[in-house]
Amino acid sequence: MPTHPWTTTPITAELLRGALDLERTAHGVLPHRLPARARAQCADPQLAMVESQPAGVRLVFRTRATTVELDALPTKRVYVGAPPRPEGVYDLVVDGRLTEQASLSGGNTLTIDMTAGTAEHEPGPVGTLRFSGLPDRVKDVEIWLPYNETTEIVALRTDAPVEPVPDRGRKVWLHHGSSISHGTDAASPTTTWPVLAASRGGVDLINLGFGGSALLDPFTARAMRDTPADLISVKLGINLVNTDLMRLRAFTPAVHGFLDTIRDGHPTTPLLVVSPILCPIHEDTPGPSAPDLTSLSAGRLRFRAAGDPAERASGKLTLTVIRDELARIVRQRAAEDPNLHHLDGRELYGESDSAELPLPDELHPDAATHRRMGERFAERAFAADGVFRS
Repeated sequence: MPTHPWTTTPITAELLRGALDLERTAHGVLPHRLPARARAQCADPQLAMVESQPAGVRLVFRTRATTVELDALPTKRVYVGAPPRPEGVYDLVVDGRLTEQASLSGGNTLTIDMTAGTAEHEPGPVGTLRFSGLPDRVKDVEIWLPYNETTEIVALRTDAPVEPVPDRGRKVWLHHGSSISHGTDAASPTTTWPVLAASRGGVDLINLGFGGSALLDPFTARAMRDTPADLISVKLGINLVNTDLMRLRAFTPAVHGFLDTIRDGHPTTPLLVVSPILCPIHEDTPGPSAPDLTSLSAGRLRFRAAGDPAERASGKLTLTVIRDELARIVRQRAAEDPNLHHLDGRELYGESDSAELPLPDELHPDAATHRRMGERFAERAFAADGVFRS
């Protein structure tokens, strides 16, 4: 037990990085990755769920404390017919070094039936994480929240006072993408590919990767427009195929509109458009994506492409179509916007990678692939000749 009295520190925006809004709840503070105005413009329960999952959100503070306790209320997902999902992981980072990892049991449960399209919420208890044995000196502490569990922060207790970390002068990288950017199937919150890339690039990340929800929504573009950032990237494509949301005729002006809105707030900021990584089931077959019922009956969750390749002629989107069109759009716009750039997602994960590290559920990379993608993005974007170079 600590030898000094506990200090309870209120959770404020000064101590949280990576969130765009904080909601006061009956239990404590719920970090959001979209502002309230954006959330009010969309009734999609999928987006409501994923934007409240704190991918890239972390508590950051300076302290001499040797013991830290965090009370939190997670919401865990259960998929009917699928194996249990791994517990969300909290990463403790001290002076830039991953020191300890822990998980919370209990919490709320969201049971999702993908075949019936239903979801049921069951409330549960608040849990407590305890990190002890920290070095007895002034240090910078980060607690990275689970990327895959909505997390209400109830209380932060330490055995020494806490203060905000002064601005270190690092650039802010604002990134938007799909569940792959969100972090699905990464080992922990600091090993999603955007966090790994940000660490290598020496920048502070704001991750607007939304599982199933990178859909060119205007409110997301406005949130990016209004968020201070030094570097911006958007990774587009796979969710538009997953949901079979639009045809090519709508896709092209929607991309232009999304980029126009970002440019309204960031007219000269380096802006990188990233096309989809390789996904064999949707390279030439349109969406929607659907759960493979055969795999569910076998206790696994895998996906299949439910579209018809013949429908490409009528404008249905595939990943090949989207990559070609994104490259064309960036070439066209770059003639007047020299700070706009393009990266083919297959440079992060392509055919040879697929042969070595196939997507386990046909859509999402595993932990090893997240690491590879993070390293490759850093090599291309943050290198001396990269678009995000210092």
